[in-house]
Amino acid sequence: MRGDGNGWARCGLGHRHWGRFGAAGLLLVRAGADGPEVLLQHRAAWTSDGDTWGVPGGARDSHETHQQAALREAAEEAGIVADQVEVTGFWHDDHDGWEYVTVVAAARTEIALRPNAESADLRWVVLDAVPGLPLHGGFAASWPRVREIHLSG
Repeated sequence: MRGDGNGWARCGLGHRHWGRFGAAGLLLVRAGADGPEVLLQHRAAWTSDGDTWGVPGGARDSHETHQQAALREAAEEAGIVADQVEVTGFWHDDHDGWEYVTVVAAARTEIALRPNAESADLRWVVLDAVPGLPLHGGFAASWPRVREIHLSG
């Protein structure tokens, strides 16, 4: 059922997370003039973990795969169409019964970004500049490994 993933969940580690069935986000990569760039979302202040930078994403509905959820959220929050990207990998952040999956993808074409109300800004950021932003806690924790595994070489 569409939207049935919205809500809080508590993982086996005792943390509170948004997404009753887990959550997913899209880490979109493109070639930039100064090297590879990733699309980051400045989360609106009113959202969970607002006023931080991360990837477009959110709660996974019960009927969705993590990839479907990440692509749906990217369409809602940034105007990205699934045909515009090629999925290249996944990063699973397991919290003992609750999971956030970062879906890594390459931009196939130029993308006209359309932020919704959950996005204060959308910006292409060179890889080395990512840690200098005030990052969403979960994204900050996973960024070094995601970059090492999926974006090096």
